[in-house]
Amino acid sequence: MLQEALSAADCVAGQLALDADRYAALGARLRAGPLHSAVTVARGSSDHASGYLAYLIMARMGRLVTSLPMSLITLYKSPLQVRDTLAVSISQSGQSPDVVEPIKYFRAGGATTVALVNDAESPLAEAAEWTMPLHAGKEQSVAATKSFIASLVAGARLVAEWQDDAALKDGIAALPESLGAAAQADWSAALEVLAPARNIMVVGRGIGFPLALESALKFKETSSLQAEAFSGAEIKHGPMALIEDGYPLLIFATRGPAQAGLVALAEEMRGRGARVLLAAPEDVASRDLLLPTARIPDLDPIAAVQAFYVMAAQLSKARGLDPDRPRHLSKVTKTN
Repeated sequence: MLQEALSAADCVAGQLALDADRYAALGARLRAGPLHSAVTVARGSSDHASGYLAYLIMARMGRLVTSLPMSLITLYKSPLQVRDTLAVSISQSGQSPDVVEPIKYFRAGGATTVALVNDAESPLAEAAEWTMPLHAGKEQSVAATKSFIASLVAGARLVAEWQDDAALKDGIAALPESLGAAAQADWSAALEVLAPARNIMVVGRGIGFPLALESALKFKETSSLQAEAFSGAEIKHGPMALIEDGYPLLIFATRGPAQAGLVALAEEMRGRGARVLLAAPEDVASRDLLLPTARIPDLDPIAAVQAFYVMAAQLSKARGLDPDRPRHLSKVTKTN
C-alpha cells in the first residue's frame, strides 16, 4: 500500500501524457450535447471519487448529479428515463456486474456514457461509449491508493475539458509536482493519537467531504478502526452526542468557502474534550497536521489524500496489521 501510494505522482504524470486528444474530444461532445443532468455509477473508493467529480460538475457546470443506487437497474428493473444524461462510472477493475449493467442500460437509453477505469480491457470499458483509462498500473494492495488518485485526476480532466477552463487545466498539469511534495508531509502526530484509538470521526465539507469519506473507509479497511465520516454541517446533529474526553476527530479543512467553519468546528470540539487532528494548510495557525495544497483549491483533495494515504499505511503497521491484506477483503468485489 505504501509503495503504491508513493507511486501516485508518477502514475498521474503517465496519465497526463496520454489521451489528451480523447479528453478534448469528450469535452467538445459534452459542450455540444443537450445534457441536463449527470449520474455516477460506482462502489467503495470509486464512489468517493465519484463524489468529488459530482462536486466539480455541479459547482462548475451547473448540472445536477445523482449517485445511482445500482439496484434500481440490477434488481428492481426500474424504467429510468436516461436520454440527455451523462452517466460516468469509475472503477479500478471494471468487473462488477452492478457497475457494468447500469452503463449498458444508460447507453441503450441514449445517455452519454463514460468509464474512468484502470483496466481498459474490462467489461465496463467495453460497455461505455467513452472509455478513459486511468493508467495507474496494476494495483497489488487490496486498499486502493494510486488508482483512487488517478480516478480523481481523470474526473478533473473530464470537467476541465468540458468547461474548457485554462486555470483548471494548468492546475492538473502541475499535479505530479503537488503529489510529490504531498508524499513528504509529516503526519506522525496523527500516529500518536490513532495507534491506540478504537474509533474516530472524520469530517470534511464541500469539495473536501469525499476526502473524509475515503479516509474513513481506509481506517476501517487497513487499521480495523471504527471510523465514520460526517459533513461539518451535520456533525452537530446526532453525532455530537458521541463526543467525550479524548474522542478522536480528524478534520480536513481544505481551502474554500467551507474552511473557516471547519476551523471553528475544530476549536469548538476541542472545548468539548475531543482529541482533534485539524488538517489544514500552512496559513491556518491552529492546524495539527499540514494539509498539502495543489495549484488551485478545487484540486486540493488530490494532494491531501496523498498525505493521508502515507499516514494510513504507517498507522496500519503501528497497530500490528498488514495494510496490504485486510481481513475478509479481496481486490475485486462482484455484486449484483
